[in-house]
Amino acid sequence: MQGSIVVILVLGLLCAPLTAAEAQQAGRVYRVAVLHLTSPPPAFEAFRKAMHDLGWMEEKTFGIGYWGADGSDERLDALAAEIVKSRPDVIVTGTSGAAAVTKRATSTIPIVMAVSVDPVGLGVVTSLARPGGNITGQAIFSPELSMKRLELLKAAFPGVSRVALFWNAAAGKAAVVRHLEVSQSAAQALGIHLHPIEVLDAEALEAAFQEARKARSDAVVTIQSALFYALNGRLAELSLKYRLPVLSAETGFAEAGGLMNYGDSIVEAWRRSAAQVHKILKGAKPADLPVEQSTKFELVINL
Repeated sequence: MQGSIVVILVLGLLCAPLTAAEAQQAGRVYRVAVLHLTSPPPAFEAFRKAMHDLGWMEEKTFGIGYWGADGSDERLDALAAEIVKSRPDVIVTGTSGAAAVTKRATSTIPIVMAVSVDPVGLGVVTSLARPGGNITGQAIFSPELSMKRLELLKAAFPGVSRVALFWNAAAGKAAVVRHLEVSQSAAQALGIHLHPIEVLDAEALEAAFQEARKARSDAVVTIQSALFYALNGRLAELSLKYRLPVLSAETGFAEAGGLMNYGDSIVEAWRRSAAQVHKILKGAKPADLPVEQSTKFELVINL
């Protein structure tokens, strides 16, 4: 395998008594492939733990292969093709962009979206209730929370009038467009001038802060993206360096030293996706499993 692919074996044994049908598969090692924009995020461990809690245990019947794209959405297509060629039992995707390329790569292998934004708009499911085809998963509300993030920022800093909005295209075109639309509408209602700045990769993050400073921004808000999630610590460091408060959409940002984060719990999304993988490995079809929406949201403030 090429690139910085990480292979993690998580082999499991069902603790519960097997049915007759399950007994026929008792000696089989099920394989789950994970495609993500970055190296394994902290939330990935929640997925592994949830699988264990569901009865899967190491070194018997369950294995995971992890494909990370080094933060480059341009590599996702090639990695998706590589995964499909390996013929896993289930593919788990960690971003909207990864879900889209994987859906194009296979119409037969079951796909579970651990994190996706507007999967209907993305074109990967027909509807949330009846996804159809070979894909299901989790849909987060991040775009709809954009207005609330700007309201929280305005409450914390009443004098804010110019805000830089960091975004990354790997979140998926439909998701990014939706984020930008909602954010612009919210900014106008709050009397805020919004300055969108694309952050292509980790190396471009500091340049984005420099551009925000040049645009006389008072603060920064991020659009939900696996890239920013992976860069929580670096984002917090640059926030202090450039003296620009940041309100992130990403779980764990405040704990990493940032000002505050508000949004869907990505940890919970990965945990719930494990239950869907479990059902599929037990015989369920993705088309029969509704796409689930977020039920847990986090507001964390670094005092």
